Amino acid sequence: MTKGIVVQFRRGRHTIHERHFLLDLGLKDREEAKKMKGKEVVWKSPAGKEIHGKIADAHGNNGLVRAIFERGLPGQAVTTEVEVK
Repeated sequence: MTKGIVVQFRRGRHTIHERHFLLDLGLKDREEAKKMKGKEVVWKSPAGKEIHGKIADAHGNNGLVRAIFERGLPGQAVTTEVEVK
């Protein structure tokens, strides 16, 4: 099991994708990030609730990944930990 950090919503200049998040798993480059595709991700709230998601693909060339969750995470989830199974 690997730990990572929620970096930000996936967003453009005028749009935010509520269920898409960028995660930093401590990977070096895009090639390592592409190997994580399809893995399960779990975010745990301070109250103990779990929200599950799946890594969709790499994001950029510096090792970030894009995860799509079953429903959106709250804004407080940014900069908190996620677990990759």
